[in-house]
Amino acid sequence: MDITEKKETENSTNINNDNNNNNAQTAADSASLENIDKEAEERQARDLKAGLHPLKYKFVFWYTRRTPGVRTQTSYEDNIKKIMEFGTVEGFWVCYCHLARPSSLPSPTDLHLFKEGIRPLWEDSANSNGGKWIIRFKKVVSGRFWEDLVLALVGDQLDYSDNVCGAVLSIRFNEDILSIWNRNASDHQAVMALRDSIKRHLKLPHSYVMEYKPHDASLRDNSSYRNTWLRG
Repeated sequence: MDITEKKETENSTNINNDNNNNNAQTAADSASLENIDKEAEERQARDLKAGLHPLKYKFVFWYTRRTPGVRTQTSYEDNIKKIMEFGTVEGFWVCYCHLARPSSLPSPTDLHLFKEGIRPLWEDSANSNGGKWIIRFKKVVSGRFWEDLVLALVGDQLDYSDNVCGAVLSIRFNEDILSIWNRNASDHQAVMALRDSIKRHLKLPHSYVMEYKPHDASLRDNSSYRNTWLRG
């Protein structure tokens, strides 16, 4: 066998190995999704048997008391605290009724509501290819819009809901900011449909401007809300 034939054989072997690895990963991902779906079905069956009203997704409330200084992944993760989780209508109201109202939270604080299994981090695998729609509110009205958004998210009312990861209320000194995170920033149709759905469910006045920013841009400039890419 000459050198050229040997090289072609090695390349063919590498390609086959890559294909086998990709197929194995695809199979593993499919199996994981099937397990998640099966677990969700079993949970819903248990809830129904108990006389409860299961939600389509299970959710987790998180709380972050931000500290001044440069944001690093380690410091931010250390500050994120899981508050409570729920998967039924009854469980949601028990959780929500015990949460502090936004007007009573100190600044700067973040309150997160995310689907179970998704951490409120740019780097999380469910978020890393996505982004967020951003809306800025005066502090006197932010609580009402946050509640409407929470109810829309929990009730699975937003369009392309499978593409939605969660929502964040950011309490700041002069304003409060709502952000709705989605999985895929490159799916323009889903991104714009989500924007329209948010406007509709929040009955957002025309004077409010929505901004969009991919999470990879946030990672590059280390900022959640500055240098947004899209306005609408």
